[in-house]
Amino acid sequence: MSGESRTSARPRHDGGSTIALLVAIVAALLPLVTVISPGLWTLLSITGAAALLIAGYLARRFGLPAVGVTALQAVLWVGGTTAVFFSDAAWLLVIPTVEAIERVPLLVEDASTAIAVGVAPLDATPSLSFLIVAAIGLLTIALDHVVLTARMPLLATVALVAVWLIPSLAVRRSVDVWAFVVLAAAMLWLIRAETRSRTSALAAKTRTRVGAVSATIAVAAIVISVVAAPNLPPSVAGGGAVGGTSIDASLELGDDLRRPSETPVVRTWGEAPTPPYLRIATLTRLDSSSWVPDRGRTVPLDSWTADVPEAGEDIRVREDTTNVEVLDLSSTTLPIPYPATSFDGLGDEWIVAPDNLTVRSAATPARGQQFKVVTTKPLPTLEQARAAEAGLGGASVAGATSLPAPLPPIIRELAAEVTADATTDYDRLLALQSWFRGTSFEYSLETPVEAGFDGSGADAVGAFLEARSGYCVHYASAFALMARTLGMPSRVVVGFLPGNPTGETRDDERVYEATTAQLHAWPEVHFEGIGWVAFEPTKSLGTAQRFNAESVDPGDPTPSASPSPTASASPQTSAPPRDPEDGASSGAATGGFDFRGILPVLAWTLGALALVAAPGVTRIARDAARARRAAAGSVAAAWRLVQDAAIDHGIEVRAAESPRAFGRRLSVAFGAPRASMDRLVKAVELSSYAAPGTPASESAERLRADAAAVRDALREGASGRTRFLALATPRSLLIRPGSTFASAEQVSAP
Repeated sequence: MSGESRTSARPRHDGGSTIALLVAIVAALLPLVTVISPGLWTLLSITGAAALLIAGYLARRFGLPAVGVTALQAVLWVGGTTAVFFSDAAWLLVIPTVEAIERVPLLVEDASTAIAVGVAPLDATPSLSFLIVAAIGLLTIALDHVVLTARMPLLATVALVAVWLIPSLAVRRSVDVWAFVVLAAAMLWLIRAETRSRTSALAAKTRTRVGAVSATIAVAAIVISVVAAPNLPPSVAGGGAVGGTSIDASLELGDDLRRPSETPVVRTWGEAPTPPYLRIATLTRLDSSSWVPDRGRTVPLDSWTADVPEAGEDIRVREDTTNVEVLDLSSTTLPIPYPATSFDGLGDEWIVAPDNLTVRSAATPARGQQFKVVTTKPLPTLEQARAAEAGLGGASVAGATSLPAPLPPIIRELAAEVTADATTDYDRLLALQSWFRGTSFEYSLETPVEAGFDGSGADAVGAFLEARSGYCVHYASAFALMARTLGMPSRVVVGFLPGNPTGETRDDERVYEATTAQLHAWPEVHFEGIGWVAFEPTKSLGTAQRFNAESVDPGDPTPSASPSPTASASPQTSAPPRDPEDGASSGAATGGFDFRGILPVLAWTLGALALVAAPGVTRIARDAARARRAAAGSVAAAWRLVQDAAIDHGIEVRAAESPRAFGRRLSVAFGAPRASMDRLVKAVELSSYAAPGTPASESAERLRADAAAVRDALREGASGRTRFLALATPRSLLIRPGSTFASAEQVSAP
């Protein structure tokens, strides 16, 4: 038996590919811990995948056929899953009974509901753990078959990337760069390991060259992705048939607020004297780094009955009807005014959270919904608000008074300092509101990024109070935490400002439209006998809180010059304030065309054109330099012009082929002029084998002309597509004559 036959007959155990596949599966699971709290499911998923892969490796080692390997893994998967999750309803702990099988759809349904209506990070409930562990087991069996039986590692990498992307699609957040690096490295290792396990060994020199090229490409691809991807411009939220604008309700709103364009999101019209704020979510609990959206009990909207308003007997209550039309919002939570008591126009797929009166669905997007909301809002007088205490009373709101530890001292100190002269809870909050909206602070989307506190945690709030510059997230978080240091229950709300008037009317009511520029966060404080009262500390945005006095008293302090929520004047709902110098020099302000608006587009366009043209321009410059050397008498330069032209046009350039055989093939199969080809081959043979000092057979100018003639003939004999690719993406910039990559012929002879 020959050496080659012995090699092909030797059993392949694929140990390297098995290890690489396990690492790739673990790498694909890394982002999942950001949306589901780590727990026993993490250990079970990894150990289960390892056990299945080891079983497959051992089965192949002992000669079990491919079908038998997959069947063995399936049996182990069923037995292991049963032992972990259904041991109380199984025979011998591992054999599922009818009762165990009947539990599966119930667990899947429960897990699906938790995923649809929950907020990341989800608790690792038994149903969620079962769903993840079982799914990872099935994925492992499938990938083991694809990689080690079907020998299709590239298909496996597609599945791994899909698994890796699921958390990013479920929860809008920035890409975890290091998790991507681990995944990319694992997939490249998987492809390389599997390829080496089924490929015959090359010569030492060739193997070294290919390995070096592969390593260089792999490292370059990862580095470029890590360095370039974060600097690419964000996609513009548009209004296509799918997708739509999304927002991050966990108060990581910086990227949402810095979107490059304003997209209309929602329109409202109704009988209220001023258009209402629209809430998406409430956030009461603050963990170590950010506020967490509230999770509470929900009931179907069609069976929900609103509670009686919390207002005391003497407090006036106003009932308004607001029409809401959602234009472009991919969230499954509706933007609604507060406090809602009834809805009209929504289907039975919507559920309501009675604790915060937010409305969401399991799968139906808010986009395209149009409905009516009736709100019943307490409107105490200024005197009644001052008489009320900020507290929960009989209400149960978990975390509304808790403070994170450690708490930056500046938060407590400034809260006490700013409110020192106030005598009632309401006046203390008005003092805080006025202080934030005063001359000491400025609104800025850039300062938090530059100063490194682009977040909402306690440390970010402390840095914001030092810098006195930030956006709504910082104002709302600081206000809520300072209120808690004063013993007042508070929370933060995410939603939209009322928007700007469109000039339209519907049902004789003015229509207001909120865009992505009106995405907003504001604080609320709970008062006994009144309920949750919204405040507006963000400078230059929204409408500051102030209830009207029962009778005008000149001695009353005026903490804020902004109109009250119930005043007839329209609230300020403009986008984040611009630099006055921008407005003064804007072409739009003077009626002319603002060329600065197209400069970024022009720059990106020119950059893209330069990037596309770079390979072709580089090839032209390189060939011109070689032509000059050929004209100066360099036989190697003339011959290299011919070889590179062949590679660019998809013609094989073999390492083991002599110049004479290569020249004959170009003449016979690809139409190269025989006389020019013969002269070039003779010159190459003389320069390679003749004794030193032997005169050249042809003049230097003839060498250059013959090389140009061969190149022109190859180009004329190629198809239009091949000629275009040879010009726009010349392969010879990356592939050397005689290399492994130059040995795969791309076109057939005409």
